[in-house]
Amino acid sequence: MRTFRAEDLAARIRPLFEENFARYGELGAAVSIWQNGRSLLELQGGYRDAGRELPWTSETIVLFWSATKGLGSACLLHVLQEHDIGLERRVAEFWPEFAQAGKDEIRLGQLLSHQAGLAALDTVVEITDHAAVVRALEKQKPLWAPGTAHGYHARTFGFLLDELVRRLDGRTLGVYWREIFAEPLALEIWIGLPEGENARAATVYAAKATGPATDPFYHALTIPGTLQQRAFSSPRGLNAVSAMNDPQNRKNSLVSLGGIGSAQALGRFYAMLANGGELDGKRFFSPATIAQMTTRLASGLDRVFLIPTAFSAGFMKDASEARTRIFGPSGLAFGHPGAGGSNTFADPENNLSFAYVMNQMERQVLPNAKSLRLVDALYE
Repeated sequence: MRTFRAEDLAARIRPLFEENFARYGELGAAVSIWQNGRSLLELQGGYRDAGRELPWTSETIVLFWSATKGLGSACLLHVLQEHDIGLERRVAEFWPEFAQAGKDEIRLGQLLSHQAGLAALDTVVEITDHAAVVRALEKQKPLWAPGTAHGYHARTFGFLLDELVRRLDGRTLGVYWREIFAEPLALEIWIGLPEGENARAATVYAAKATGPATDPFYHALTIPGTLQQRAFSSPRGLNAVSAMNDPQNRKNSLVSLGGIGSAQALGRFYAMLANGGELDGKRFFSPATIAQMTTRLASGLDRVFLIPTAFSAGFMKDASEARTRIFGPSGLAFGHPGAGGSNTFADPENNLSFAYVMNQMERQVLPNAKSLRLVDALYE
């Protein structure tokens, strides 16, 4: 294990973080780095609003989109751990209605690693109607033979996690997150933001137009009927970035894309995962469950992203075929990015965690140079 010194990290990373604002168009952002369960570096800067009237401070929280999927996956894995349920078990054992349309043999591990073929829905339902989305998932025929390929379940993934937590535990996933992780670890992260916390939240801004989309994924995203367009628009609703600045929408418990919190809290949660599932003398995960997070279950060409990706049980891994590593050099590292630039991961090899959040999105689903330069500098 490599030891990182706080003063060395600050000397390497602070100039790059400041450069993100001066040269790379960042509006407001924060970064948090932990090792051995202790914070080594906390940086924040810029503004919560485009008018540059509200400074981004250590109290600022922000929407981090799909980084929420990692938190949701941790909740389901914790429920499975508490009930001694292995990933080889069939989803339909715990959710009988799921067996419709040829889904009776889908395994928990396949569902968690985006291999279930449920990346888009044929039935039109609203993203804010959990019951309707669940019924649509129950009726949905897999878009490919489960277990034969994987493709990012951009919007449906959170509903699959949430419904399984409800079936096994009785609580919604948002409540489970607060009671099992957020409150015991004092994490300022919500999956469903209370109205009283809105005053601290940064406004999120859509990516600025940069000309025609040349990347195959983004080109496909503009064409009606493609898997890419369907995956990112079903269930429908809240497709405009600005919609998630409405307090009424923020309070919805949307596990695929609705997590709101601070970089420090994300870094602290992943510090627990990087530290063998334990923090401050409290154990949350067994070594076997941590191994489920570090072990690839799917790798290769992603049918939705159209590039190589890899997934463990609910978390993203760096694909061996990928040109860019988003989680550092360790093969054990795992995490989950969020649309527009947020990035967070655990590196159990070095007991290290990293979190980067921001409010000015870029036209990228996977992390961009603003955070990746910091990850590279972290491991110099």
